[in-house]
Amino acid sequence: MITVQNTVNASINKVWDFWTLPEHITKWSFASPDWHTPYAENDVKQGGKFKSTMAAKDGSMSFDFEGEYTFVEPNKAIKYVMADGRKVEIFFKETLDGVEITESFDPETQNSEEMQRGGWQAILDNFKSYVENN
Repeated sequence: MITVQNTVNASINKVWDFWTLPEHITKWSFASPDWHTPYAENDVKQGGKFKSTMAAKDGSMSFDFEGEYTFVEPNKAIKYVMADGRKVEIFFKETLDGVEITESFDPETQNSEEMQRGGWQAILDNFKSYVENN
């Protein structure tokens, strides 16, 4: 598994809401400024499904990121399986500095692990920035 991590200076309730509510997901779930997430739906419960569309702002490319939740403990942990069968685990831990988010995922085989780690870390960094500035 590949792991990325960040600490967000906000309350656990705010972090959870911004992570799980579609109206917030569309504002942070992309790896670079030339991409965006124009669509998101999220049923954050065990057996619930999620889907978001990530797209290049110039319209040259887009893809759907989707899967099904296998475990949800509000304000603590989320586990899911992506549409391609890869597993993801996310843990939210309250600390003196804010909420530490640790996200681990099975790598895919098309891109290097370094590239995948960089992309997922960039999205997590976007999340931190969005939460702390809104």
